[in-house]
Formats: sequence, C-alpha cells, structure tokens
Amino acid sequence: MIKTAQFVISNSDVTKCPAGNLPEYAFIGRSNVGKSSLINMLCNRKDLAKASAKPGKTLLINHFLINDSWFLVDLPGYGYASAGKSAREKLRKIIEDYILEREQLTSLFVLIDSRHEPQQIDLEFMEWLGENGVPFAIVFTKSDKLGPARLRENIQSYQNKMLETWEEMPPFFVTSSEEKTGKNELLDYIEQINESL
Repeated sequence: MIKTAQFVISNSDVTKCPAGNLPEYAFIGRSNVGKSSLINMLCNRKDLAKASAKPGKTLLINHFLINDSWFLVDLPGYGYASAGKSAREKLRKIIEDYILEREQLTSLFVLIDSRHEPQQIDLEFMEWLGENGVPFAIVFTKSDKLGPARLRENIQSYQNKMLETWEEMPPFFVTSSEEKTGKNELLDYIEQINESL
C-alpha cells in the first residue's frame, strides 16, 4: 500500500536525479496513454502527476518518493507527432539517457492503450528495451473503455504480435484508473521486487 508519496525533483538531466540507491520504477508510454491518471490512482492522489488533455505535458524526468523506500519515476512520453524534430530528438535523448544510464532503474512499466491494435512505435520501443537488456513490464490502460470480450481479444492480439519476435511475454497488467483495476496487482509486483532486493 502506498502511504506516502512526495514529489522530489524534476529535471532533464539523468546526472541530476536523486543520489542514493533506492530502487526506481519508471512509467513511460505514448502520449495520451493515461500515464498521469495511472500514477495518481496508484498513489491515491488526485493531482500528484499532472494530467493534461494536451499530449506531451511531461517533458521532464519526475521523481516521487514512495513510502520513503522507493521512487516512482514519471518519464516523458515518446512518439509525439506534433513536436518538432529538435524537440523530439531532445526528448529521445532524455528518455534514453535515463533508461540506459540510471543504475537505480529496477523496472520500467510500458503503458499501452488497451483500445488500440498493436502500434509499431510501442513494439519498436520494447524491442529496443529487449536489445538493451532493460527489465520491463507492460501495463494495458483504459480497460474500462472496452467490454470484457473485446478487451481479452485486444490483449490476445497484442500477445500474438509480440510472440512473433519474443520468446515469451514480459509480465503484463490490465488497469483502469477510473475503476482502480489492476492497482493491487501492480503494487504487489513492485513490493515483490523490493523484497527480493
């Protein structure tokens, strides 16, 4: 259970992230995937992470200290069509530097909108994580927007698509920020990893 969640720092430079060796769990996804809503739901807070109707609000690495024992990290999204080339390049560098250089990164949660077909940009991003040996799990968001049968179909088609190139599926979770679905499963997963550390 998350008892305390406090904002610590925002920055665009991985070398300025908090010192120390607390484990970090980072959340990333394409713009408008429901990242801020998910983080707020996990932390029982309405406005810890700033949600916005305008995609691309998170342009920095945001660290939140959870229960004084681990960090939840809100990363910029990827794949902004509307951002100019130099802005996209800058974001890509922030994301890659954090993911590849941050030793405290324990697991990355890649958010996928459960309403859509598998998107090339998400598949390529996860492929890149695999090539770089980055541990990650998938979080399917917005599950309340679909009926149960359609949701199962979409997740199955995602699995089928991934298993064309992956030996096995990474861990995955099905969530709804509206209905608070998947919250306990996600937090249990983080808790298990923390205990194993």
